[in-house]
Amino acid sequence: MQTEIIISGFGGQGTLYAGQLMTYAAMDEGKQVTWIPSYGPEMRGGTANCTVVISDDEIGSPTVKYPKAVIAMNLPSLEKYEPLVAPGGYLVVNSSMVNREVKRTDIHVVMVPANEIAEELGIQKAANMVLLGALVGSSDILAIEHLNKALDAHTAERLKKFIDKNKEALVRGAAYKATKPA
Repeated sequence: MQTEIIISGFGGQGTLYAGQLMTYAAMDEGKQVTWIPSYGPEMRGGTANCTVVISDDEIGSPTVKYPKAVIAMNLPSLEKYEPLVAPGGYLVVNSSMVNREVKRTDIHVVMVPANEIAEELGIQKAANMVLLGALVGSSDILAIEHLNKALDAHTAERLKKFIDKNKEALVRGAAYKATKPA
């Protein structure tokens, strides 16, 4: 089985880190993975994104046209990627930064007030982990336990003080469940 994920948001929202964490978690579980970041002009406040492909077998191409899952951390990301989610796929939306409902009815949708949850946890930069938790809690892409192990194993020493809050953010996000496609 192969799963393609796009994580998108403003530069600085942690989109690339969320993708890296997924990549490490899948790799540590023996999966084949690719991670492609997209940054550059996006670093100045535009949309940054990364593509993660997780597979049981060798990955033929790391590029993705119609991902099985998208995490949209802001409105421009929702506008760009909502039409591309594969039918039956997952769209996780940061409702803190998006002022409209998802238009599609043929996909699973999870609306999560990620910024508010991150603020409640006392770590505003954890919105990416809240959204990642919502994705894995609603799908069979990875288990939260795999992400927790990856946080423990791959977090830089200077950032280890945030691991517990990131784990809590994953759990809080996983409490939000996807709506079923029509």
